[in-house]
Amino acid sequence: MNIVEIEKAILKRYRSRLYRPFVNAIADYNMISPGDIIAVCISGGKDSFVMAKLFQEIAKHGKIDFSLKFIVMNPGYKEEILLRLVENANHLQIPIVIKETDVFRVARKLGGDKPCYMCARMRRGFLYEYARLCGCNKIALGHHFNDVIETTMLNILYGGTFEIMMPKLKAKNFPGMELIRPMIYVKEKDIINFVNYIGINTENGDCGIRDKYLTKREEIKKLILSLKKVNKDIDINIFKSGENINLDRVVKWRHQGRKFSFLEYYDN
Repeated sequence: MNIVEIEKAILKRYRSRLYRPFVNAIADYNMISPGDIIAVCISGGKDSFVMAKLFQEIAKHGKIDFSLKFIVMNPGYKEEILLRLVENANHLQIPIVIKETDVFRVARKLGGDKPCYMCARMRRGFLYEYARLCGCNKIALGHHFNDVIETTMLNILYGGTFEIMMPKLKAKNFPGMELIRPMIYVKEKDIINFVNYIGINTENGDCGIRDKYLTKREEIKKLILSLKKVNKDIDINIFKSGENINLDRVVKWRHQGRKFSFLEYYDN
């Protein structure tokens, strides 16, 4: 499928499932301001490539004046994986810039029993730093609706905490930088359907350092699918739980580094 047909599909065939949820998330959470220079972070997978195309379309058709830079941090991909990434970017007419790193090697060496956690932290740091060097004030990651609800359930069931994947975050270690997730209303099945429809292969392959965290995520994905057979709105309800927290029914919580207890307010 050529680029004209691909971009037409985003605006027409997949408008309600990709373009509109993307635009709505940006508006609902004030993700973009005039003058922003956004580093669209591309891993080579389906999510980041779809995000990149959606950003290009909103830049052409939206009302906010902002700039885009498409950055790829190569953590140590195999040659064939990197080649496929470049070919897909060229086919989709996404002008990527590649930054070479040794994240995979270091994560294997220092990550212990949590190499994926180490890898994710290092990649995030590299992305912030490289984006800042490119003159950007924001980085955009391709986490989607299913990532949000799976992370929420992982934290509850395996972390003993209620924490969601936030729509946007200010970087703690990179002043002036911000992370945004404009794909959080977009469902993974619609991303998969779109990628299959336009006929590109975005599989990255196994990085070789999978840990138990990814296995647990796969378990959560299966759990949510099984629960949806009983209640089709299970996934939506999990997502909305992060918007409907009642602090009058919370025993303890943290805010800006400080711990609070309901006992502090009980007699008032």
